[in-house]
Amino acid sequence: MSKLLVVQIAALGWDLVQNQPGFHRADPFFPAVTCVAQASFRTAAQPQTHGMVANGLYFRDLRKVLFWEQSSALVEGERIWRKFRTNGKRVGMLFWQQSLGEEVDLVLSPAPIHKHSGGMIQDCYAKPHDLYARIVKAVGRPFNLMHYWGPLASRKSSDWIVDATCSVLRMSDAPDLLFSYIPHLDYDLQRYGPDSAEARRALDALLRYLDRLKTEALQNGYEVLFYGDYGIEAVSHGAVFPNRRLRGVGLFHQRNVKQMSYADFYGSDAFAVVDHQIAHVYTKNNTATADAKVALRELPGVEAVLDLEEQMMRGIAHARSGDLLMIAARGAWFAYPWWTDKSAAPDYATHVDIHNKPGYDPCELFFGWPPLSVSMDTDRIAGTHGRPDVPVAWTSTLDFAAAPNSLLDLARLTRVWLDKQA
Repeated sequence: MSKLLVVQIAALGWDLVQNQPGFHRADPFFPAVTCVAQASFRTAAQPQTHGMVANGLYFRDLRKVLFWEQSSALVEGERIWRKFRTNGKRVGMLFWQQSLGEEVDLVLSPAPIHKHSGGMIQDCYAKPHDLYARIVKAVGRPFNLMHYWGPLASRKSSDWIVDATCSVLRMSDAPDLLFSYIPHLDYDLQRYGPDSAEARRALDALLRYLDRLKTEALQNGYEVLFYGDYGIEAVSHGAVFPNRRLRGVGLFHQRNVKQMSYADFYGSDAFAVVDHQIAHVYTKNNTATADAKVALRELPGVEAVLDLEEQMMRGIAHARSGDLLMIAARGAWFAYPWWTDKSAAPDYATHVDIHNKPGYDPCELFFGWPPLSVSMDTDRIAGTHGRPDVPVAWTSTLDFAAAPNSLLDLARLTRVWLDKQA
């Protein structure tokens, strides 16, 4: 078979399936977060090459933090399918980050329209334009974004994506290389922890999805490659607040607007853009860098604060990287708030706002008070990820000459396989 289905599985750590037949252990990409893992796999390169250093990026010329931006131009470097596609093969991507505008033949990705009057119109970006309509007809229902993230996030999102993936595999214009994604395992592992009963139920559902996808793929002439992007460890230390520390030493500045506190990225000498267990710290000058490093190293729950030279050794030094990179200690994670009084929280703090919050916010997985708001209680988070030392799992029908020890090796071997099919 010269066709391949690649499925990235959120939160498929080695600890979850080490006793399941057919799975293998691998070291994750670093940082071990979604956008880094997907950019690294499609380029078989580290962040210092492709530039996706986290799920959220600080754009220095805009003085603005943006999370989960979808332009494929954000991922620099040659794709592993270049030769494969140049020689006439077709490539598709379902629910991969930074896929809009990608040089592939099929794309499907959530792309809601946020209305000025509030609320949103749910929709998906599709290439070709009729792809979403064809999938909806095949699976019998549209995709519900509320099941993909937020307090209502659940396995229903994976149900739809698996159904959609199977329908694409059966299409007359199905691609020769198809990337897909299964998200739901991540939700309950963050909510309840990797050792919870909820996590075990989510894993059972995942294994059923993989059996179905493998059967469908083999029936339609595809090899399969399934891999986890990161493993989730239990939260034991709790949340760490680097921006509160930077504010306390006078490096982080805020704007007060109607009794609410907003970050001042124009005037701050240092601030942290947090993402699970890593945080990029951006500074105004060398003095601020030195002061911030001293202040942040003193925070309980911080394992390391890396300068640019140390980041280069980890493969993450890029123009988009922070002047410092924080790594959380085992069982700890970084939270973005700089305020301490809930009454001073900015308006977006109690809403699902994945694009504009200057940091990843797992509290969005829980409802808060008043009704229809999301929680601000960081103590509710039971699982986290991002560190480089939590192994992931993979399985495949491909016969690699040598078993890869890391996801980077796995991506490189996949490129070799694709080149041979071209």
